[in-house]
Amino acid sequence: MRLEYFEMVDRVLEREADRLVALARVPEESPVFEGHFPGFPLLPGVLMVEAMAQTAGWLVVARHGFTRMAVLAKVSEAKLRGMVRPGAELTVTAELIHDGSGYAVLRGAVNEGTPRVAEAELTLKTLAFPAPGLEPALRARATAIGLLP
Repeated sequence: MRLEYFEMVDRVLEREADRLVALARVPEESPVFEGHFPGFPLLPGVLMVEAMAQTAGWLVVARHGFTRMAVLAKVSEAKLRGMVRPGAELTVTAELIHDGSGYAVLRGAVNEGTPRVAEAELTLKTLAFPAPGLEPALRARATAIGLLP
């Protein structure tokens, strides 16, 4: 996880047609922790949601063969169930519920070991790449995290 660069997914662990599981290692140190909270650093809940959204996005982009990108459009039923400390290894899962009409709906979850620390329903809008350099940049990142060979 590189919080300052919004790179939440470190490695794809499993990929099926309708499901993707990723590893997200929370860094030991980050400026994010300086104010959240002083003396008791925690990963902000919004970054747990972002990790689910990125995992869901990688699943959708891969399903579309890197011909479309996915952007977060809606977060529903979000539940933050636990605190995540620096150094944690998180398993982030995205499972497809629906994909069509320009939108994909997925169920996301974040686990630290067995306990679930966050979950949400995510709606992603799929669209054509708006800039010529974006698709190759996403392919390069997908290769780096093991989504593409």
